[in-house]
Amino acid sequence: MKFKAEIDVMPKKELLDPQGKAVSSSMKNLGLPEIGNVRIGKHISLEIEADDEATAKTKVEKACKDLLANQIMESFEFELEKL
Repeated sequence: MKFKAEIDVMPKKELLDPQGKAVSSSMKNLGLPEIGNVRIGKHISLEIEADDEATAKTKVEKACKDLLANQIMESFEFELEKL
């Protein structure tokens, strides 16, 4: 079976996000002072071949933990759908 994973990797809430802070500051310069607390992460989309949904989830979690997210500084979550 083929599955599609949509993965969001974000900086952990307790850590400073310098890129998000810079964008938050720039919002005031754009006349958008009501926008704040911007956090910037990454979105990853991938397809995976697996026998079942549980196996696909396990493989996506391993990919996230071992390669796609730095678990010291980032957290991740994903949604899986059957293709």
